Amino acid sequence: MAGAVLEPEDLYRRLIARDATLWPEGNVSANRLGWLELPREMERQAKELTSWARNVDQDTVVLLGMGGSSLGPEVLAQIRDAFGAAGRRIVVCDTTDPTTVADAPIEEAFVLVSSKSGTTLEPNVLLAAARARLKDPKRYAVITDPGTPLASEATELGVYRLFTNPPDIGGRYSVLSYFGLVPAALAGYDVEELCGRALEVNGPEAVQIGLSMAMAAEAGQDKATFVVPSAQRSLGLWLEQLVAESTGKHNKGCVPVPTSEHERGEDRHVIPVELSAAHELGAVFYRFELATAAAGHGLGIDPFDEPNVAESKANTNKVLENLPLPSLASVGPEAVTPWLEEQIKAGDYVSIQAYLPYGSEDKLERLRAAVRDAHGGMAVTAGYGPRFLHSTGQLHKGGPNSVVAVQIVERSARASVAIPDKPYDFNTLIAAQAIGDHQSLESHGRRVLRVALDDLDELISNL
Repeated sequence: MAGAVLEPEDLYRRLIARDATLWPEGNVSANRLGWLELPREMERQAKELTSWARNVDQDTVVLLGMGGSSLGPEVLAQIRDAFGAAGRRIVVCDTTDPTTVADAPIEEAFVLVSSKSGTTLEPNVLLAAARARLKDPKRYAVITDPGTPLASEATELGVYRLFTNPPDIGGRYSVLSYFGLVPAALAGYDVEELCGRALEVNGPEAVQIGLSMAMAAEAGQDKATFVVPSAQRSLGLWLEQLVAESTGKHNKGCVPVPTSEHERGEDRHVIPVELSAAHELGAVFYRFELATAAAGHGLGIDPFDEPNVAESKANTNKVLENLPLPSLASVGPEAVTPWLEEQIKAGDYVSIQAYLPYGSEDKLERLRAAVRDAHGGMAVTAGYGPRFLHSTGQLHKGGPNSVVAVQIVERSARASVAIPDKPYDFNTLIAAQAIGDHQSLESHGRRVLRVALDDLDELISNL
C-alpha cells in the first residue's frame, strides 16, 4: 500500500469532510467532490424533475453523450428493462460509428444532449447530425456545466430545457446528478427513491470495498472481477469505467473485469454485484463511488484526474487535420491467436477494442469468453471504440503495462454519414479515432494488434 492507509471509519469521515490530504499532493479533489452531497441535494429536486419528465410527449428518448454522460443512463435503461418496469424507451448513442448514428431514431424521439465540458467532440458532432434530421428545438434538452459553449448554444437554440450541473463533479462520478437522474426520470424511475437508497449506504463498509481492491492490487490481485448477472450486464460496464479511469495511472491501478461468470485466477479479486430491484441502483452507484475514491487513497493516486485520456483525442485531431487518413497496417482474424500466444505473459490481460456498429454485444461477450478460455482463464475485457477512449482508455495507457490490446476495425467500407460543417464524415472520424488510439498505445510501449474483419464470428472461429 502507498503510505499510511486509514481505517475505514476514519477514511469515510475525512472523505465526507472533503479532506484533500487523503490523496497525493497536487490532486484535483478540490473541484471534484461535489458528488458526495448529491443524493441529498437531488432528493430535494426529485418531485420537480419527475413532473418535468411527465410533460415530455415522446415515448422514445435518444441520449447523445460520451463516457460519464452515457454509461449511467445505459445502465438505468437496461436495468429497468431487466426488471420489466414501464417507462420510455431510452436509446444511448455514444459512438461515432456511422451505422449506429444513422440508425438512431432521432425523428421520433426527444433528444437529450449530455456533455460536462460542452466541448467534447463526439456529443458536438452527434448534436449537429441530429439537428440536420430534427430541427424543432423544443424536442431537445441539454445537460452541461454552467457557462460552457454547449450551454450557450442551447440558449441560442431555445431548447425545451437546459440543465446546468454542479461543476465540481467529474463525469464518471456524475450518475446521481442531472447527467444520470434526468434520463432516470424520463425512463420512469422514482428519482426520490433512487436518491433515498443512496443515502442508506453504509459509508465505512463502502470504503472498505475500495481499500480491499487496493490491497489486492498491491498484492498482485489487480484484476477486480465484477461478477454481474447477464441480464444486468451494463452495470458491469459502468463499474468498469469508474474503476479503470479512476485508478489506472502512474503504471498502477485496479483492472476491472466485468463478467457474468465466476472467473477465478491468481491475479483476480472477485466482487459479486447483483440487484434484486431496479431502484437499488441508487445504492450501488453511491457505494462504488465511495469505494473507488477509497481505492485511490489505498493506491496513493488521485482518483479524480485522467492524465492520459486527452492523448488519443489529440492524436485524433492531428489525423483529422492532415487528411487523407494515413494507412495503418492490419492483419486478418487468423493472425490473432499466434500473436496472443507470442505476447501474453503471467499477470497480463487482453483488451478487445471493437470499432464496430452497436448490436454486437452478444458476439463481443462470446469473443471475450473464447479468448479467456483459450488462454487458461486469463482476464479479458471487451468494449466498443470510441466509447472506451473516455473511460478504460485511461487504464490502457496510464495503468500497469499488462494490457495486450486487440483493436478491431471493419474491413469493408461503410455507407457515408455526413457531419454538418465538418470536412470529414463519421466514417473518417471513427477511423481517425482508431488510428489515434493505436498511436497512443504504441507511444506508451503497449502491445497492440490491429485486426480487420467483416464479422466477429471470423475471429471467434479462429481461436
